[in-house]
Amino acid sequence: MIATSVVEVGRKVTAMKRYRARGYQRYQRKRSGSRMGSVLSLILILAGLALVGYFIIGATPFLRAAFPPSEGDEPAAVTDTSLKLTVPKMDRVQDLTVYTGPGDDESALGKGALHLQNTGFPWDQGSNVYIAGHRLGYLGTDSYLVFWDLDKLTQGDEVLLTAGDGTRYTYRVFDSFVVGPSDYQVTEPIPGKSILSLQTCTLPDYSDRMIVQAELMDVSA
Repeated sequence: MIATSVVEVGRKVTAMKRYRARGYQRYQRKRSGSRMGSVLSLILILAGLALVGYFIIGATPFLRAAFPPSEGDEPAAVTDTSLKLTVPKMDRVQDLTVYTGPGDDESALGKGALHLQNTGFPWDQGSNVYIAGHRLGYLGTDSYLVFWDLDKLTQGDEVLLTAGDGTRYTYRVFDSFVVGPSDYQVTEPIPGKSILSLQTCTLPDYSDRMIVQAELMDVSA
Protein backbone atom coordinates (compact mmCIF):
# COMPACT_ATOMS: atom_id res chain seq x y z
CA MET A 1 0.00 0.00 0.00
CA ILE A 2 2.81 2.29 0.94
CA ALA A 3 4.72 1.33 -2.22
CA THR A 4 1.68 2.09 -4.31
CA SER A 5 1.37 5.50 -2.70
CA VAL A 6 5.02 6.24 -3.39
CA VAL A 7 4.57 5.31 -7.03
CA GLU A 8 1.52 7.53 -7.31
CA VAL A 9 3.39 10.38 -5.70
CA GLY A 10 6.28 9.83 -8.11
CA ARG A 11 3.92 9.89 -11.04
CA LYS A 12 2.32 13.09 -9.80
CA VAL A 13 5.73 14.71 -9.31
CA THR A 14 6.79 13.69 -12.82
CA ALA A 15 3.52 14.97 -14.29
CA MET A 16 3.95 18.24 -12.41
CA LYS A 17 7.49 18.66 -13.78
CA ARG A 18 6.27 17.99 -17.30
CA TYR A 19 3.42 20.49 -16.86
CA ARG A 20 5.83 23.12 -15.58
CA ALA A 21 8.22 22.39 -18.46
CA ARG A 22 5.43 22.81 -21.00
CA GLY A 23 4.33 26.03 -19.31
CA TYR A 24 7.87 27.34 -19.41
CA GLN A 25 8.16 26.48 -23.09
CA ARG A 26 4.86 28.28 -23.83
CA TYR A 27 6.11 31.26 -21.83
CA GLN A 28 9.37 31.28 -23.78
CA ARG A 29 7.53 31.11 -27.12
CA LYS A 30 5.16 33.86 -26.04
CA ARG A 31 8.06 35.98 -24.85
CA SER A 32 9.94 35.35 -28.09
CA GLY A 33 6.85 36.32 -30.10
CA SER A 34 6.43 39.47 -28.03
CA ARG A 35 10.04 40.42 -28.69
CA MET A 36 9.58 39.80 -32.40
CA GLY A 37 6.44 41.96 -32.40
CA SER A 38 8.31 44.74 -30.64
CA VAL A 39 11.13 44.56 -33.19
CA LEU A 40 8.65 44.67 -36.08
CA SER A 41 6.86 47.63 -34.51
CA LEU A 42 10.17 49.45 -34.11
CA ILE A 43 11.05 48.75 -37.76
CA LEU A 44 7.67 50.10 -38.90
CA ILE A 45 8.09 53.24 -36.77
CA LEU A 46 11.57 53.87 -38.17
CA ALA A 47 10.30 53.30 -41.72
CA GLY A 48 7.50 55.78 -41.11
CA LEU A 49 9.94 58.38 -39.80
CA ALA A 50 12.15 57.81 -42.83
CA LEU A 51 9.16 58.30 -45.13
CA VAL A 52 8.19 61.53 -43.39
CA GLY A 53 11.79 62.70 -43.69
CA TYR A 54 11.73 61.95 -47.40
CA PHE A 55 8.67 64.10 -47.96
CA ILE A 56 10.11 66.94 -45.91
CA ILE A 57 13.62 66.82 -47.33
CA GLY A 58 13.24 65.08 -50.67
CA ALA A 59 9.70 65.62 -51.93
CA THR A 60 9.65 69.37 -51.40
CA PRO A 61 12.52 70.06 -53.82
CA PHE A 62 10.86 67.67 -56.25
CA LEU A 63 7.62 69.66 -56.13
CA ARG A 64 9.55 72.88 -56.55
CA ALA A 65 11.24 71.39 -59.60
CA ALA A 66 7.92 70.23 -61.02
CA PHE A 67 6.23 73.57 -60.39
CA PRO A 68 9.04 76.15 -60.35
CA PRO A 69 8.28 79.85 -59.82
CA SER A 70 7.67 81.40 -63.21
CA GLU A 71 9.87 84.12 -64.65
CA GLY A 72 7.04 86.47 -63.84
CA ASP A 73 7.19 86.16 -60.07
CA GLU A 74 6.66 89.53 -58.43
CA PRO A 75 9.95 91.41 -57.98
CA ALA A 76 10.79 92.49 -54.44
CA ALA A 77 10.93 96.16 -55.50
CA VAL A 78 7.26 96.20 -56.59
CA THR A 79 4.87 96.87 -53.72
CA ASP A 80 1.68 97.74 -55.64
CA THR A 81 0.70 94.88 -57.94
CA SER A 82 -2.79 96.15 -58.77
CA LEU A 83 -3.78 96.12 -62.43
CA LYS A 84 -6.41 97.79 -64.62
CA LEU A 85 -7.33 96.31 -68.00
CA THR A 86 -8.60 98.31 -70.96
CA VAL A 87 -9.52 96.93 -74.37
CA PRO A 88 -10.71 99.80 -76.62
CA LYS A 89 -12.61 97.41 -78.87
CA MET A 90 -14.56 95.90 -75.95
CA ASP A 91 -17.13 98.21 -74.37
CA ARG A 92 -17.19 96.48 -70.98
CA VAL A 93 -13.43 96.39 -70.53
CA GLN A 94 -12.53 99.96 -69.64
CA ASP A 95 -10.27 100.33 -66.57
CA LEU A 96 -11.50 96.93 -65.40
CA THR A 97 -10.04 95.86 -62.06
CA VAL A 98 -7.95 92.71 -62.36
CA TYR A 99 -7.43 90.61 -59.23
CA THR A 100 -4.43 88.30 -58.81
CA GLY A 101 -5.07 84.82 -57.43
CA PRO A 102 -5.08 81.07 -58.08
CA GLY A 103 -7.04 79.55 -60.94
CA ASP A 104 -9.95 78.50 -58.73
CA ASP A 105 -10.48 81.97 -57.23
CA GLU A 106 -14.15 82.40 -58.14
CA SER A 107 -14.46 85.55 -56.02
CA ALA A 108 -11.95 87.34 -58.26
CA LEU A 109 -13.74 86.20 -61.41
CA GLY A 110 -17.02 87.30 -59.90
CA LYS A 111 -15.74 90.84 -59.22
CA GLY A 112 -14.05 91.55 -62.54
CA ALA A 113 -11.21 89.53 -64.05
CA LEU A 114 -8.62 87.14 -62.66
CA HIS A 115 -4.87 87.46 -63.21
CA LEU A 116 -3.50 83.95 -62.73
CA GLN A 117 -0.81 84.10 -60.07
CA ASN A 118 2.75 83.11 -61.03
CA THR A 119 2.20 83.91 -64.71
CA GLY A 120 4.01 87.21 -64.37
CA PHE A 121 3.23 90.91 -64.33
CA PRO A 122 3.63 93.32 -67.24
CA TRP A 123 6.88 94.71 -65.79
CA ASP A 124 8.43 91.20 -65.82
CA GLN A 125 10.37 90.70 -69.02
CA GLY A 126 9.48 87.47 -70.83
CA SER A 127 6.29 86.85 -68.84
CA ASN A 128 2.87 85.68 -70.01
CA VAL A 129 0.42 87.86 -68.07
CA TYR A 130 -2.58 85.52 -68.05
CA ILE A 131 -6.01 87.06 -67.42
CA ALA A 132 -9.36 85.23 -67.42
CA GLY A 133 -12.88 86.66 -67.48
CA HIS A 134 -16.42 85.33 -67.62
CA ARG A 135 -18.36 85.17 -70.88
CA LEU A 136 -21.66 85.66 -69.05
CA GLY A 137 -20.67 86.50 -65.48
CA TYR A 138 -22.99 87.78 -62.78
CA LEU A 139 -25.64 90.46 -63.24
CA GLY A 140 -24.88 93.61 -61.26
CA THR A 141 -21.13 92.97 -61.06
CA ASP A 142 -18.15 93.93 -63.22
CA SER A 143 -17.98 90.31 -64.37
CA TYR A 144 -21.29 90.53 -66.25
CA LEU A 145 -20.64 89.90 -69.97
CA VAL A 146 -17.13 91.26 -69.36
CA PHE A 147 -15.42 89.08 -72.01
CA TRP A 148 -18.56 88.47 -74.06
CA ASP A 149 -17.09 89.99 -77.22
CA LEU A 150 -13.51 88.75 -76.80
CA ASP A 151 -13.90 86.98 -80.14
CA LYS A 152 -14.12 90.36 -81.87
CA LEU A 153 -10.44 91.06 -81.28
CA THR A 154 -8.27 90.62 -84.35
CA GLN A 155 -4.58 90.94 -85.16
CA GLY A 156 -3.23 94.42 -84.40
CA ASP A 157 -5.94 95.42 -81.87
CA GLU A 158 -4.69 97.18 -78.73
CA VAL A 159 -4.89 95.83 -75.19
CA LEU A 160 -3.76 98.08 -72.32
CA LEU A 161 -2.67 97.22 -68.79
CA THR A 162 -2.18 99.98 -66.23
CA ALA A 163 -0.12 99.26 -63.12
CA GLY A 164 -0.76 100.73 -59.69
CA ASP A 165 2.00 103.31 -60.15
CA GLY A 166 0.35 104.60 -63.34
CA THR A 167 2.68 102.92 -65.81
CA ARG A 168 0.83 101.87 -68.97
CA TYR A 169 1.74 98.75 -70.92
CA THR A 170 0.46 98.59 -74.49
CA TYR A 171 0.03 95.23 -76.18
CA ARG A 172 -1.06 94.33 -79.72
CA VAL A 173 -2.99 91.17 -80.57
CA PHE A 174 -1.04 88.66 -82.65
CA ASP A 175 -3.03 85.43 -82.22
CA SER A 176 -6.36 83.89 -81.15
CA PHE A 177 -7.33 80.24 -80.83
CA VAL A 178 -9.42 77.71 -78.89
CA VAL A 179 -8.08 75.12 -76.45
CA GLY A 180 -9.52 72.49 -74.13
CA PRO A 181 -10.09 73.22 -70.43
CA SER A 182 -6.97 71.23 -69.46
CA ASP A 183 -4.51 72.73 -71.96
CA TYR A 184 -2.44 74.53 -69.34
CA GLN A 185 0.50 75.13 -71.65
CA VAL A 186 -1.21 78.32 -72.84
CA THR A 187 -0.27 79.88 -69.49
CA GLU A 188 3.45 79.40 -70.15
CA PRO A 189 5.76 82.15 -71.50
CA ILE A 190 6.73 82.33 -75.16
CA PRO A 191 10.52 82.55 -75.55
CA GLY A 192 11.69 85.93 -76.76
CA LYS A 193 8.39 87.72 -76.08
CA SER A 194 6.56 89.51 -73.28
CA ILE A 195 2.89 88.73 -73.81
CA LEU A 196 -0.60 89.06 -72.41
CA SER A 197 -3.18 86.26 -72.68
CA LEU A 198 -6.92 86.80 -72.31
CA GLN A 199 -9.18 83.81 -71.70
CA THR A 200 -12.92 83.21 -71.70
CA CYS A 201 -15.35 80.36 -72.42
CA THR A 202 -16.51 79.37 -75.88
CA LEU A 203 -20.07 79.54 -77.12
CA PRO A 204 -22.64 78.04 -77.09
CA ASP A 205 -21.85 75.37 -74.49
CA TYR A 206 -18.87 77.00 -72.69
CA SER A 207 -16.97 73.68 -72.85
CA ASP A 208 -13.69 75.02 -74.27
CA ARG A 209 -11.53 78.11 -73.78
CA MET A 210 -10.99 80.95 -76.21
CA ILE A 211 -7.54 82.55 -75.95
CA VAL A 212 -6.40 85.89 -77.35
CA GLN A 213 -2.69 86.69 -77.09
CA ALA A 214 -1.04 90.08 -77.49
CA GLU A 215 2.60 91.13 -77.45
CA LEU A 216 4.02 94.01 -75.41
CA MET A 217 4.87 96.90 -77.74
CA ASP A 218 5.24 99.99 -75.56
CA VAL A 219 5.66 101.10 -71.93
CA SER A 220 4.82 104.65 -70.86
CA ALA A 221 4.69 106.42 -67.52
